Amino acid sequence: MVSALKPYGDTWGDGQMQLSFTLPLPAGPKAQEAAKRLAGKMGLDNVQIVHTKDLNGFTFFILYGSCRHSIDPSELPELPEEEAALSFEEINALIEERVGRKIVVVGACTGTDAHTVGLDAIMNMKGYKGEYGLERYPMFETYNLGSQVPNEELLQKAVEVGADAVLVSQVVTQRDIHIKNLTELVELAEAEGLRPKLIMVVGGPRIDRVLAAELGFDAGFGPGTTARDVAGFLAREVARRMERGE
Repeated sequence: MVSALKPYGDTWGDGQMQLSFTLPLPAGPKAQEAAKRLAGKMGLDNVQIVHTKDLNGFTFFILYGSCRHSIDPSELPELPEEEAALSFEEINALIEERVGRKIVVVGACTGTDAHTVGLDAIMNMKGYKGEYGLERYPMFETYNLGSQVPNEELLQKAVEVGADAVLVSQVVTQRDIHIKNLTELVELAEAEGLRPKLIMVVGGPRIDRVLAAELGFDAGFGPGTTARDVAGFLAREVARRMERGE
């Protein structure tokens, strides 16, 4: 077992990394020196700035460097393995055989979030990356509420249609506003006694399984997720809960 893992570039253990970021300084030698010093404080040696872009008083950088830090894999927490992906046909067959009815899903971009691209990629019939959206699945009944939906309205709709699951898309993450909004949603569901009855799923560019679990969600999906990923999770989870009598 390797006891010290570092990023890999050209040779094992060289620590080579590529970073990109923006500094609030006009492009020029001063901005470049600031970027190099910042990278050094982040633990990078032999920093090379390979690209800069003037952004009207700000400067965008792409740089390379060798990370001096490492991690010990033995100290990493145990995370559950992802289940094997199911096909469109397998998902519908699983629901028909083990659930015996359509799975009802309500989705929305909640709070002030007006970016529906992620939500639509999962729910709309046309889907994303060649995968059909949930609207195309015969064994799903879906309600896409769109953008800027108050958390209360999302939960009210879930109760109204007898939803099995709610899907929340959060694209806007400045100042961690997504954390505040998602925490509020879970707390509201708990206060109204709905949390045990709903499978709560969140997706977005800064979402992963660990963060979703910390916030009280049943699943979290990040960039690159397709409707089939979400559909497969929901099919299995609804079936498991029914078999447990929940």
